[in-house]
Amino acid sequence: MFIETESTPNPATLKFLPGQDVMGAGGTADFTSAEAASRSPLAERLFALDGVARVFLGADFVTVSKTAGTEWEALKPQVLALLMEHLMAGRPVLLGQEFTDEAVEEDSDPADAEIVAQIKELLDTRVRPAVAGDGGDIVFRGFRDGIVKLHLQGACSGCPSSRATLKHGVENMLRHYVPEVVAVEQVEV
Repeated sequence: MFIETESTPNPATLKFLPGQDVMGAGGTADFTSAEAASRSPLAERLFALDGVARVFLGADFVTVSKTAGTEWEALKPQVLALLMEHLMAGRPVLLGQEFTDEAVEEDSDPADAEIVAQIKELLDTRVRPAVAGDGGDIVFRGFRDGIVKLHLQGACSGCPSSRATLKHGVENMLRHYVPEVVAVEQVEV
């Protein structure tokens, strides 16, 4: 097994591509701490490495964020070895049923259902694939009073350029196609 690595716009995060499905089409999983990773044997093992701050599991990639005092030269070989061993052994990535953040309740007015459907379609077809290419994900969390609420995951969370991506990229695109959109805000869950 050969695992490729890619840098991301977030210097604290690397994207690891094992050349096989990680989560598949079943969604994504974002773990912000070792405690939050109890449903993922892979994420738990990654958090056991000194210097791992966040783990994001995508369809066919894993992004790992490091702590401020950690250097990639020391951490990257450990992450590569762990991923290779875990995936080649056929160990589970998640326990139980598939996990996605879609279970989080959305904050939208039912009267705006048609607008929300348009926004979600644009996010799914134009934004999420590009964000996944950078090792992250962007998830719709609500639409009220013209404001779209989005949650950034993986490499995008904490990325220095994420605010610019939201304001100049996503917001402008949504406002162009959906006139009811006034602004985009980042939310944490």
